[in-house]
Amino acid sequence: MDWITHEEDVWFDFRGSSPDQLVSGRYYKGTVDGFADFGVFVDLSPGVTGLLHRSELDRRLESLDWEPGDTVFVQVKNVRDNGNVDLAWSIRQSGSEFRGAKVHDPEGDADGERIDESTDDADDGGPVRTTPTPRDDEALNGEDASDDTEASDDDAASATDGAAETGAGESDAGESDAADADPRGADATEADATPDRVPVESLEDRVGETVRLEGELVGVRQTSGPTVFELRDGTGVVDCAAFVEAGVRAYPDAEVGNVVRLDGEVERRYEELQVETEALTILEDEEAAAVEERLADALTAEARPESVTTLIEHDALDAVEESLIDAAETIRRAVLESRPVVVRHAATADGYVAGAAIERAVLPLIREEHAAADAEYHYFTRRPLEGSVYDMDDATNDVTRMLQDRDRHDEKLPLVLLVGTGSTVESSDGLGLLGIYGARRVVVDAEVADAAVADDCDAIVNPGLAGVPAADLSTGALAATLAATVGPDVADDLSHLPAISYWDDAPESAVDLAAEAGYDADRTRELREAIALEAYYQSYEDKRELITDLLFDDAGGLAGHISEQFRQKLDAEVDTATANLDRREEGGVTVDVLDTDAYTHRFDFPPTSLLLDELHRRRSEAGAHLTVGVGTDELYLRSDDDLDVRGVAGDAADRAPDAGITAASVRDGRIEFLSGRRDAAVDAVVDAAVDRL
Repeated sequence: MDWITHEEDVWFDFRGSSPDQLVSGRYYKGTVDGFADFGVFVDLSPGVTGLLHRSELDRRLESLDWEPGDTVFVQVKNVRDNGNVDLAWSIRQSGSEFRGAKVHDPEGDADGERIDESTDDADDGGPVRTTPTPRDDEALNGEDASDDTEASDDDAASATDGAAETGAGESDAGESDAADADPRGADATEADATPDRVPVESLEDRVGETVRLEGELVGVRQTSGPTVFELRDGTGVVDCAAFVEAGVRAYPDAEVGNVVRLDGEVERRYEELQVETEALTILEDEEAAAVEERLADALTAEARPESVTTLIEHDALDAVEESLIDAAETIRRAVLESRPVVVRHAATADGYVAGAAIERAVLPLIREEHAAADAEYHYFTRRPLEGSVYDMDDATNDVTRMLQDRDRHDEKLPLVLLVGTGSTVESSDGLGLLGIYGARRVVVDAEVADAAVADDCDAIVNPGLAGVPAADLSTGALAATLAATVGPDVADDLSHLPAISYWDDAPESAVDLAAEAGYDADRTRELREAIALEAYYQSYEDKRELITDLLFDDAGGLAGHISEQFRQKLDAEVDTATANLDRREEGGVTVDVLDTDAYTHRFDFPPTSLLLDELHRRRSEAGAHLTVGVGTDELYLRSDDDLDVRGVAGDAADRAPDAGITAASVRDGRIEFLSGRRDAAVDAVVDAAVDRL
């Protein structure tokens, strides 16, 4: 009788090279590669990585005590057509908890063989396999291995004292090699030549050669086998594997941000380039300064666009041309520096269009810069906001995540790009918290902005601050222009987005551009409504794949289906609200007041802000008109004319000084008050608003 009867009781050691060789339902041993907001990446073999989504965990993602390089057990749920591997949680996290183990070797003769765990080598059973390379710790400081170093008895059996001399020749940069220890020990000979310094971009044509690289370490991760250093030199980023023994940190003094010289052999591992490190030296003083200057010059040359890539004609866009170029340079520089980009935008149709436009431009740059297939998930995150203010709650969330990523995964602090939010002083506290930790902050917003916010961020793109009020420019149109400037190659993909971002009165140039791309008025309306509905549900999730399908890959069926739901839900809610409006005439102004607590479904679509927008559009008549939505301790104002929300709140506070009236969001027209003084607060706000119309 076979020793194993059920595959679900067995774990497998996968030795294949392609995701489609995996078998759904099987449990596999893997290695933690890294973490993202939405789950854990697990290497099942070199070149085959799966995603264990947080929804599959039996605990909070933050409570996992896994670290990169840890061995874990997961179940393969599904292998998608695009090669993505969906993983499921295994409650068994030890090989002894399974009834046995087998080899899954689709390309070899070992397929199906039983694994004897008592003799199974920890490295051989893991998904990361590299050729071991001895390490000389003294190479870090540029000292010869023979100086002041006594070999242990174990070392004496495999290496001789001292390193082979390499002569006094100079590298391409004219620097002496006397400081570079040769980690190859007794195998080195005088015939070994100092490798040429080459750029990372040339490695594709140098597979099998030993090369020298100089640049900055932008990432360090420990696997179950080697330590992997990510090195950037101004032309690209490459993984460099350094091996001491399985799971042991090589060159422990080398950290993210160090400028280094690295010698090694270029290899190709499952379609990805990798350098097998033979020596790594941390550069200092003049040598480090020379490399840093070279990196800075290369970054500036590559990061800064020559001009704005225009999508639609608009005076407001002309007014912010220089700040658009500055913002585009900042984004491109972050990618080139291997700095994560975090996009924060409101959970609205306009906000999602703006965020998706930036995403569409940045992801190709990340794929081009990083060889790892999952790099786009590590270096780009889009996090929708509940409101249009970037407050302390949002900032605390971001700071907590970025510090965890820094301390656990050696990631750089991110560039936080605030799109359609962060432009008023209500966001200053949140922006200030990011600034204390040194995170870069860029604000992009077409609507109201306060000049004081410029002191709270590194850059701001806003037409109003440039002296051109942009009443008819959406943030989606502004962000799409920025995205096209960041990535001109995707400009055609973005051409329909400006028109989608407007609920009504879209500029003719935006409508014409969308039509040229095949998106007529009905099609853009469907997309707008579909995005608005999906923005509401799971509003804290980016829904990257779904939003991409809707905005860029949908032939009409998906958007049409969701748009129909949007219209049904919105129409039903508007009808209910209309039947329960309190209509008043105040000082020649028609005022519609809706008790949103009593006459809306507060925990279903549409959200209050969107409902009031639609209600106001449908109820507007000739003459002054004001719509007020009143909740337990907050209200929203909608007016045909520009309304100074802070001024209204200030006037109302004078009328009802004990009601705690304050402006909470200028952009949303939201005012807060004390629930115990609700009636007095509403009367005071309505009177103050009418006086200002």
